[in-house]
Amino acid sequence: MIRVTGESGELSVGDTEPQAAEGCVVQTTNVKCAECGQVNRVPAAASGTPRCASCHQPLPWIAVAGDRDFTDIVEKSKVPVLVDLWATWCGPCRMVSPALEQLARERAGRLKLVKVDVDAAPQIAARFSVQAVPTLLVTKGGTVLARQSGAAPVAALRTWLDQALAADSSAQSQS
Repeated sequence: MIRVTGESGELSVGDTEPQAAEGCVVQTTNVKCAECGQVNRVPAAASGTPRCASCHQPLPWIAVAGDRDFTDIVEKSKVPVLVDLWATWCGPCRMVSPALEQLARERAGRLKLVKVDVDAAPQIAARFSVQAVPTLLVTKGGTVLARQSGAAPVAALRTWLDQALAADSSAQSQS
């Protein structure tokens, strides 16, 4: 499990801590490498893909975003982003969270999972017209490729995610 802390609060999914860099706060997540066990500090808004400092294997990328940092963390990402618009009081949100983390681990280095607490980030919730939680978005370059509301098992989420990314790939190859 990874625990993520950010503008929108704390989510019990591992260890994170803000890092001060030249007068600003940079959100980082401490991620343990599944291959070698090394704990790595992964910036939420970094470019590229996170890799283990020890064995150089791709790492899962899980972050929290809020109203102020959503653009930097999600829209400027170089990899596709699975956005989980959730709420602390939502039972189905807590049920689907492990499945989303599993998808992030399976696609380590190729997908970023970003959790947005809709109560702590009302502008993001309004922007995406969130009517129910959890609401999941697949984005790439700031464009929403797919949207789904409600919890689902990991197999259904994997299929939905794969279809969204495949549709984007085929659309890009036709242009």
